[in-house]
Amino acid sequence: MTMSAAQLASAASPAALDVRVEQTAPMPLAGAFRCDAGELLALVGPSGAGKTSMMRVLAGLMRPQSGRVAVAGEVWCDTAAGVFVPPQRRHVGLVFQNYALMPHLSALDNVALSLLHLPRSERRERARHWLDHVQLTAEQQQRRPAGLSGGQQQRVAVARALAREPRLLLLDEPFSAVDQMSRRGLYRLLADLRRDLAIPILLVTHDLQEARLLADRLVVMDAGRVLQQGTPYEIHHAPRNARVADLVGIQNRFRGTWEGPSGTAGWGWLRWTDADGAPGPRLRVRDKGKIPVGQTVAWVIPSDGITVLDREAHEAGEFDAVVGDARHLGEVTLATLQLDVLGGVPLLLTLAGPQRQRLVLHQRTAVRLDSALVHVMPMRTR
Repeated sequence: MTMSAAQLASAASPAALDVRVEQTAPMPLAGAFRCDAGELLALVGPSGAGKTSMMRVLAGLMRPQSGRVAVAGEVWCDTAAGVFVPPQRRHVGLVFQNYALMPHLSALDNVALSLLHLPRSERRERARHWLDHVQLTAEQQQRRPAGLSGGQQQRVAVARALAREPRLLLLDEPFSAVDQMSRRGLYRLLADLRRDLAIPILLVTHDLQEARLLADRLVVMDAGRVLQQGTPYEIHHAPRNARVADLVGIQNRFRGTWEGPSGTAGWGWLRWTDADGAPGPRLRVRDKGKIPVGQTVAWVIPSDGITVLDREAHEAGEFDAVVGDARHLGEVTLATLQLDVLGGVPLLLTLAGPQRQRLVLHQRTAVRLDSALVHVMPMRTR
């Protein structure tokens, strides 16, 4: 028997999460995505984007107007079929920003409290197992939350979520309340746990650097809608539109006019313009054949497509500039270069390594733009 593509995908990841939601009230929410077992998917977007609402749908805390949620082949919600499994039967592990621990109980008893379905003799043994797993010492396990650091309290919350052996793990801004050093330790813990857990993991975060560091794939949301999904590399190098570019923090976004094919297959001409449409340099960039000649466009270039030169510009794609700002922050430097085109276009750079030492305020320099990494997007005009 021949299997369809959907059946093959399901067979390849029997514990996958599949989501489709569409509603207009009480708040707009729309989109579909999939998270395979052992995969970490990050929902990113600004406040009010709908990230936490989407997570509430998955946990069964909110019933969508229209949608379907299935985990490991078990349907938890299907509005068309009248199916809605209540939260207590969904086997979801939840980790919140504020830990939500019982202040009068020890770490061990906090985790044991989530295991009331087990015989009393097994609860503390299972709780101790998971607290060991998140690397809390026996002495720390006896402390109440007030006697633990923020990072240690979050480890207790993770152990509590995992103790019920969930089919889906939901992390709602789990690291935002802890200091940077504790956060790095929790990142390592999550990486270790992923090797042991064969379940989908969903992370809600507004921290783009955190999402790129931890997630296999991103789901970018805004105003309740899924705008784009893909690997961090795919979205950062090829955002679907200017709004996605803005949401994922691509610093260097410009305007232009599409002038059509260059005569070489796969390449076209982009005229760089200022905000008022005044023409500037002509760039030879990748052409996917989807943009009509004369179309106003937005275009972006990621930081790894920009090289600071130790000489003047003299080739295509190179531009002379002056250092308008340079802030040396430990191992990185944040710099703004004013290019000698279009009245001084600013180019924002985050640099590491020896080349950042060459950037001195008001110094003349030059940059090369890698045309193969320029990504062009149609822009709506009124």
